[in-house]
Amino acid sequence: MKISLIMFPILCWFLPVYITSGSEVTITGNLFSSHCIQCHGKDGKVKGKVDLLKYSTGEDLRDDPKLLQTVIDVIDFGEMPPEDEKQIPLQLRDSALSHLQTLLNDSVAKDPVFATTRIRRMNRFQYANAVQDLLKLKVSVFPLPEKMMRDRSGYFNKAIKDGMPDSLTVSSRPLGKSGLIEPRLSGVGPFPQDLRAEHGYDNQADHLSLSPLLMEAFFQLSRTIVTSSTFGPKTVGIWKDFFQAPPKEEDVEKILTARLKPFLTKAFRRPVKTGTLQRYRSHAISSLKKGASFEATMKDMVSAVLASPRFLYLYDSLGAEEEAISGEVFLASRLSFFLWGSLPDDELLELARTDRLSDPKVLDGELDRMLSDPKLKRFCDSFPTQWLQLDRIISAVPDEKIYPDFYYAPPSYRTTMDMMMEPLLLFETVLLEDRPVLDFIDANYTYRSARLRKWLGEEPGGKIGGPVSMQFFRQPLSDRRQGGMITNSAVMTMTSGPHETKPITRGAWLAGVIFNSPPPPPPADVPPLPKVDKEDEGLTLRQRFSDHRERADCAGCHEKLDPLGFALENFDPVGRWRADYESGLRVDSEGMLFRRHEFGDVVEFKDAILKEKERFVRALGGHMLTFALGRELGPADSPALDEIAKKVSTEEYRMKALIKAVVQSEPFLGKSSKLALHQKPSKP
Repeated sequence: MKISLIMFPILCWFLPVYITSGSEVTITGNLFSSHCIQCHGKDGKVKGKVDLLKYSTGEDLRDDPKLLQTVIDVIDFGEMPPEDEKQIPLQLRDSALSHLQTLLNDSVAKDPVFATTRIRRMNRFQYANAVQDLLKLKVSVFPLPEKMMRDRSGYFNKAIKDGMPDSLTVSSRPLGKSGLIEPRLSGVGPFPQDLRAEHGYDNQADHLSLSPLLMEAFFQLSRTIVTSSTFGPKTVGIWKDFFQAPPKEEDVEKILTARLKPFLTKAFRRPVKTGTLQRYRSHAISSLKKGASFEATMKDMVSAVLASPRFLYLYDSLGAEEEAISGEVFLASRLSFFLWGSLPDDELLELARTDRLSDPKVLDGELDRMLSDPKLKRFCDSFPTQWLQLDRIISAVPDEKIYPDFYYAPPSYRTTMDMMMEPLLLFETVLLEDRPVLDFIDANYTYRSARLRKWLGEEPGGKIGGPVSMQFFRQPLSDRRQGGMITNSAVMTMTSGPHETKPITRGAWLAGVIFNSPPPPPPADVPPLPKVDKEDEGLTLRQRFSDHRERADCAGCHEKLDPLGFALENFDPVGRWRADYESGLRVDSEGMLFRRHEFGDVVEFKDAILKEKERFVRALGGHMLTFALGRELGPADSPALDEIAKKVSTEEYRMKALIKAVVQSEPFLGKSSKLALHQKPSKP
């Protein structure tokens, strides 16, 4: 688990610096003594429970990669030393950071212990997709409110080949009852939505256990699926080949073997063991002998499979029984659940079975195929909403008295339904058109509905539709205050309160989402910002925060988050631009990013981020790798993230290059799971 940057208040520079000569790296003791030990070791004073006197050289930190990673992060992010302390010259900081990163890489290279990806069950989204693909259902299994955007005009399948259209129609599910209406299995309800890890994703092992109660729920769910009144030849694509009774003259045992073996192989994502196949076949034969129909028997087989831990659990190995299975089988599953949120298809499984999937050329070709498949929509339905934390917009409730036109239809239709489509459509555009991921910071195009255009002060340019479905139009942007993820109205609204903006919340969102460096929770005893009284009427929001900044336990967070949050202060609580507060005071959005780049407004803030584009690409790669592996990243993953950023920089920062770099990284390829993908399993 990543060590909190704020909870670890290293005062700062104490580590090695390159001496530009032919000699080895030399430690400058004066930096250690003048910038560090006063708070971390001198006279018994030990802040953050860290005594830096124990480390006489930077090389000493090789044995503590977690500490080394934290030191790199707090210095690189500009958190340390504190603002009121003597600062480190940039040239010295850059040289030292380079050396520290080398030390970290050396440390993890000697013992590359990746964080363990624990066994975990499918989340609700993955389960629905897996059942649909396994049975080739022509309808949904059950409603999925977590899918925040519905394609109502069929644009996505065409856009995979031709790029995004000029106009499209979408609808929102979680904020409108009409969005719940779609073809699905009758009478089948979903199990409760899985919780998303704080600053993480809903597929992480820590949040995906399988209690006896939930196991029983999955068993009941599997029975409900196969007994649904709409589960039949018209909705089940494999009906004829799997459920339909064979002619009486044919050998039933052979038919069962021929049908069950490929079905179990696909369901369990690996070659089915002879004993496992025999158990299912024997149960089916016993059922038939007791008088059950062939159709009912096969439904029982499917129900048992859908409730089996081998179907429900995602894992790389279950022990000795799995040792002879090639690691490529697990790679196939990891790939498919990453990009398709579901089971690997027959082609992936066959390549894995024949130990060809990890061949670089083959893997690259499979990635191209997967990125051109309509099932990629599932990646767009899951990753961006969680990466951007867009679920938070559902609970955004601007004050109805201040913003009455925000609410436009009973009982709860809000402008947020249009707002949240804009970043999701931007994500799809960058992915399907293989654009640079830097468009997430600053794009000269967007998609907006007539309602959203009007809300943002533009001419609607068309009829304002109702809440059932929304037509969005692609439009160019010439105003750089707009465009990208960080200034869109959805993010601005969900990081604000009902009455005013929340710069700290916005700063925390930027730190976690854009830079993958989330802050820790605030101290429990921090009082909320008081309401404006007569004494505060002449103060800006930044000035009113001054008391919080004075608290020793709050200063660290404010030093990190204030420059980020106040950079967006020109956007009001509902995402509209303002130059002044209602009091008439001028909005102050200037600041400095990472104590390197000064900015005076949000456009210069974007420019500052783009000067740190490798940092952003590394952060986004980290988010994707976390999502793909279902675990938090650790120091051992740091070299892989560096390599991902390096690869993407040579490919014009394009989105598909990033996805490929994530898949080609050591943690993804299985080396974090004791797999040797380029070695065939040893024979007994």
